[in-house]
Amino acid sequence: MVLVGPPASGKSTWAARQFPPHQVVSSDALRVVVGTGEHDQRASKDAFDVLDLVVERRLRRGLTTVVDSLGTDTKRRGRWIRAAAGAGRPCVAVVFDTDDATCRSRNRARGRPIPAGVMSSMLARWPDVRATVADDGFAAVLPPGDVAVVAPDLVAAPAAAVRQKESPVSLDFGLQMPRFTFPGGPGETRQRLVELAGAAEDAGFTGLWVMDHFLQIPQVGPHWEDMLESWTTLAFLAARTERVTLGTLVTGVTYRNIAHLAKIVATLDVLSGGRAVCGIGAAWFEREHRAYGWPFPSVADRFAQLEDALELLPLMWGKGAPAYSGRTIEVAEAVCYPRPLQEHVPLLVGGSGERRTLRLVAQHADACNLFGDPATVRRKVEVLHRHCADVGRDPAEIRVTVLSTADAPTVDDHIGRYRGFAEAGVDTVIVNVPELTSPEPLTRFAEVIDAFRR
Repeated sequence: MVLVGPPASGKSTWAARQFPPHQVVSSDALRVVVGTGEHDQRASKDAFDVLDLVVERRLRRGLTTVVDSLGTDTKRRGRWIRAAAGAGRPCVAVVFDTDDATCRSRNRARGRPIPAGVMSSMLARWPDVRATVADDGFAAVLPPGDVAVVAPDLVAAPAAAVRQKESPVSLDFGLQMPRFTFPGGPGETRQRLVELAGAAEDAGFTGLWVMDHFLQIPQVGPHWEDMLESWTTLAFLAARTERVTLGTLVTGVTYRNIAHLAKIVATLDVLSGGRAVCGIGAAWFEREHRAYGWPFPSVADRFAQLEDALELLPLMWGKGAPAYSGRTIEVAEAVCYPRPLQEHVPLLVGGSGERRTLRLVAQHADACNLFGDPATVRRKVEVLHRHCADVGRDPAEIRVTVLSTADAPTVDDHIGRYRGFAEAGVDTVIVNVPELTSPEPLTRFAEVIDAFRR
């Protein structure tokens, strides 16, 4: 966000009210760092050099950044717009059209006012500066007002929510449960899962998903958090639900003998009444492998294992007991009784790699699980369709799922975000609800699900 306005127009005061101090990068404050104080004009060039560096590094980390300077230099504004674009972030201008009299009055009240002649010159230039801002290429040019900071993909949510109300499309929703640390400790885990699973089914979620990990992953929490074994947990949830599908997001191909995995999935399918989904991927969490004493092969070898698994699993669940000889797996008899109740247990491949992962999806899978904002997902879907064309597969046979955190402020924000995913080619959104310890958030989410029912 770039603040643009003449001196004493209220930029710094507004920024201090709307944003925490660490999000505001001020040219005056940086003169203190590189010069003798905020009024040291001789340090201006160095201050702006540091400002540009700070802005670039913050954008690289995806941090909200408010540039508090006059913003009247067209070239500098262009640099900040390009820096934001390079980081995949929108850049917005907030323009302060404060009248001359107010600016002069505020300037006179300062401890060190800008000289009257300089102030008059700056105010005289302002109309010409103001006229150029709209042509800079900002994502939006806004007046100052109250600010709600939202994720980048929510910027377009209001318009997308309107489209969903006027011309609704259908979308399924699954629930991912990545954490099992509840108030009360492990003694509460069983009852909490019962309550959450029941609330998810009542709210209209079509699937329950758990991660297949043995230590909590660093993206979610510390490694000492409680982490239940995935397929055992799904078997428990099968006994407590009636309609939702049950799957892993996703099983690491290195964690289990694949023929044994086929037996586990078939057992879940029988005991759940035909609701199992086998999510599988190439595995990535090296620390987990070291902790449990599992080999952690190279990326190429793990993908070879994944391709073998995608070939072997349907054989294990199918008729007869054929031998299988793959790149990394040898099975004398692909035998599994009882067979799954489903004629074909769906295979979902996790990952968005365009060269290998999505090609394996096109060749072998019934679904994929992608990551990213709607624009990123749209590009991945296009790549998947090209792979389907290469291997002679109808892309309509493959369900596109995406993992998304349900962190939007309002119901309409949620609806707009998920409409964006639907327009990108997504069939199912699997949501992760932060700090999910009680059924209430799932009950509230039912309104979002209802907006996509047809």
